[in-house]
Amino acid sequence: MGKTNKGGKRMSKKQLAEKLEGLFSSQPDKTLAFKDIFRTLHLDTHPLKMLAIEIMEEMAWDDFLAKASDTSYRLNQKGQVQEGTFVRKPNGKNSFIPDGGANPIFVSERNSLWALNGDRVRVQFMARRSRHMKEAQVIEILQRKKDEFVGRLRVDKNMAYLVTPETTFVHDIIIPRRKLKGGKTDDKAVVRIIQWPDAEHKSLVGEVVDVLGQKGDNDVEMNTILAQYGLPYKYPKAVEQAADKITGEITEQDVREREDFRDTWTCTIDPRDAKDFDDALSIKQLDKGLWQVGVHIADVSHYVKEGDIIDREAERRATSVYLVDRTIPMLPERLCNFVCSLRPDEDKLAYSVIFNLDDDANVKAYRIVHTIIRSNRRYAYEEAQQLLEDNGVVDGTGQPAPPAPKGGYRGQYATEIITLDRLAKLLRAKRFANGAVKFDSEELHFDVDEHGKPTRCYFKRSKDANKLIEEFMLLANRTVAESVGKVGRGRHAKTLPYRVHDNPDPQKMETLREYIVKFGYKVKTDGTKSAMAKSINKLMDACEGRPEEKIIQRVALRAMMKAKYSVHNIGHFGLAFDYYTHFTSPIRRYPDTMVHRLLTRYQAGGRSANEKHYEELCEHCSDMELVAQNAERDSIKYKMVEFMGDKIGEEYDAHISGITSYGIYAEIDENHCEGMVPIRDLDDDYYEFDERNFCLRGRRRHHKYQLGDAIRIKVAQANLEKRQLDFTLAG
Repeated sequence: MGKTNKGGKRMSKKQLAEKLEGLFSSQPDKTLAFKDIFRTLHLDTHPLKMLAIEIMEEMAWDDFLAKASDTSYRLNQKGQVQEGTFVRKPNGKNSFIPDGGANPIFVSERNSLWALNGDRVRVQFMARRSRHMKEAQVIEILQRKKDEFVGRLRVDKNMAYLVTPETTFVHDIIIPRRKLKGGKTDDKAVVRIIQWPDAEHKSLVGEVVDVLGQKGDNDVEMNTILAQYGLPYKYPKAVEQAADKITGEITEQDVREREDFRDTWTCTIDPRDAKDFDDALSIKQLDKGLWQVGVHIADVSHYVKEGDIIDREAERRATSVYLVDRTIPMLPERLCNFVCSLRPDEDKLAYSVIFNLDDDANVKAYRIVHTIIRSNRRYAYEEAQQLLEDNGVVDGTGQPAPPAPKGGYRGQYATEIITLDRLAKLLRAKRFANGAVKFDSEELHFDVDEHGKPTRCYFKRSKDANKLIEEFMLLANRTVAESVGKVGRGRHAKTLPYRVHDNPDPQKMETLREYIVKFGYKVKTDGTKSAMAKSINKLMDACEGRPEEKIIQRVALRAMMKAKYSVHNIGHFGLAFDYYTHFTSPIRRYPDTMVHRLLTRYQAGGRSANEKHYEELCEHCSDMELVAQNAERDSIKYKMVEFMGDKIGEEYDAHISGITSYGIYAEIDENHCEGMVPIRDLDDDYYEFDERNFCLRGRRRHHKYQLGDAIRIKVAQANLEKRQLDFTLAG
């Protein structure tokens, strides 16, 4: 039966396919987004839209279309030889991703030409066999993704090998003994490939670049994680020496050129163990019902000049990396912890956004200015939170501050903190009313001893003190973006790195809709940004406190696109901002330093910066952010496995946190450590993976394992080298 559009006319799959074919053929050089296709073909109903997506998937399968992104296609005009990226999988199901982001093409091991994950390759498409998937054969490796690898040394009498934790290679890397650099068996080492496989030699040959130390040592293991991702685990001496020459002295000219806020009450609120304070808040009453709130950001670009040795290293790193027990800073320690850090009772240079806010937190005026400040007090989040609670401020109420206790507010500067909290809650409420998505995330934290060994594992939730800082940073970032983006349009537009977040993936939203129906919930999968966001928030509110809450939140998060940096502004879906950038953390993020420099340039009347150059920097920063997140995740996995290492054989209550074709991921309720029950251990039936419904289903007995189910597990194995916890089902 055909689908019906709004006008009541039925349309068969064949008719819609013909319309789509005609549309793409008439615009052979154009990439068409779903929304444009739906509008052009008058596909006004949800069933018609989903049918169109299904047809386009089939057309891409048949090579008529090429997938440009998750929500767009173009006519496929490429030949049988293409270039792109090779993706290696441990299970041998390798793939090739053509340039332009089209669908992955399967590459068998025998046709891989020993390409490694991330290599740029040229492939030849193979003749499609009936009822078989499309395959490609690598015919040339154009560029290696990397030539250095990390692993554990195994030294034999005549030869040595590097055993890598991931199954990147079919064989271990051979290392001639003269190239060992003093490495011994079980040392972790960085090895550079000096001979790649070819038709004559199937082996990889390498030389040791750096010996990290013996496996099991905490510092060695953390450095191993960094090295695996190509992240620096040492700071270059020349860069540190350049930083040591920066005195941090504030001259009389610096003071003359800046607004002086040293007499305005100012504080920092950061994690207890933080040393790099890159943001501070000031507040004073201007008039009855009118407050001046300053968001003061460390003026890194005053000290780090574009193109100098410190800047080049910061650009390369692009971000600080936060492992469980350490920070690998973007800037040398002298700058991030001393010269630039907004430490209490010290004069500091800042770049500030000064707001005039009324009692309802409406912005009546703002200015973006270079300042000199002096922080009166450094708070840890816990201290600021305690101050709020001691004064009767209930977490998350959004209510005005209560009357002062008898004898005045308890705690030094309590009135200032309470006023900032009240204004922040009003800002937050407006943001959600305007369509911001409400995901209250939890972060896994570890307490570690002096040797780095984890002693406790727990979730940390954001409280009012965290949200207070977050809200003013969001306001400053948004205001800075608007100050550039709203003013200049068209040929007057000025280049700025924006933080952009695209609309959710339509197909994943449809998967979410289908999944939550069984719990009795609904969600909008199309419509305006605001309508979709409000629908997601309504869903989050409806499932709050219920057994399925975490699972629904997880599936909803999967539908969200990844935020990234770009000079091409498309707005930020999650925050419901038309303009957004990163301005507030230049000590730990390079894009913020870029924004500071461009703002200074534009305020001085300078011309727009080179768009292409800044887009390349944005792409680099987005890539490095992802690499840093993966390294951080691996450090958490390592500590998780280490924490559970002495608990083999113990049983715990858990719930299913993930389902894959190869097993069940389970999170222990007591300590939130996650491990996997391999599918081979589910021996009471033959289980099949139902991807749409996030479950494993038994073929004979029809027993189901699905997301959120409560189960009892036993800890079977804790493999530190693979950073992998294995569970079995108990009982």
